[in-house]
Amino acid sequence: MTVHASTDFDTINEMDPVFAQMAAASVGHCWAVPELTDREKVFLALVADVCQPALGFPFEMHVRAGLRRGVSTADMRALLRLISYDSGYVAALAALERLAEIEAAAGLPRPDAEPLPGELLETGPGAAPTPLPEPVRAELTELDPYFLEYFDLQSRMRGVQGPGTLSVRERAFMTMSIDVHYQTLDETFRIHVGRALGAGASPEDVRAVLRFNAQFGATRAWQAWKALNAHLAELTRAH
Repeated sequence: MTVHASTDFDTINEMDPVFAQMAAASVGHCWAVPELTDREKVFLALVADVCQPALGFPFEMHVRAGLRRGVSTADMRALLRLISYDSGYVAALAALERLAEIEAAAGLPRPDAEPLPGELLETGPGAAPTPLPEPVRAELTELDPYFLEYFDLQSRMRGVQGPGTLSVRERAFMTMSIDVHYQTLDETFRIHVGRALGAGASPEDVRAVLRFNAQFGATRAWQAWKALNAHLAELTRAH
């Protein structure tokens, strides 16, 4: 399948040439962020499409951008599995349906995936250990034990030992981006930022995620900047 970026911008230009100028300048500024890989930028764009939701032309355009940059639809499916419990399964399923339509229209083969081991799907006292950190489990226990079981289940299913090709850094960047889109900028945002830093990302790498996400809503990014700068300042003081 041959995919051309110029075709997408030609389509936008036909809709509204002034908007096309605005979009090209804005997208160009954000995609020039040097700290992120092209693969990470594609994933961040797809996450934004799921959360907005914007599964028509924008999603198709970002899928094509991924294919041009060597990101397979198998990788995109792994991304949708990863974000499903933060975006919500309904939102991720709608994106999966749209991705399957794009694959079919382009004649791309449907990627195979290894099923999850049965022990990752269990809940309750006999379930497999969870990768959810103990401080988080303690806080969720205070909220509701049954909700904790759900969180444990989600953490097992999308843990590093599960199927998929995403690195810990990529996982952290995608989940903190969902926090930006949904404005959940307290506990979960701090956890996801901490996971990115723990995976070797620098504070500047983490800031780059917000710089890239500005194109998907500047006011949301503004609020996220306030939360991120405050959190990074706390970490600096703690050290």
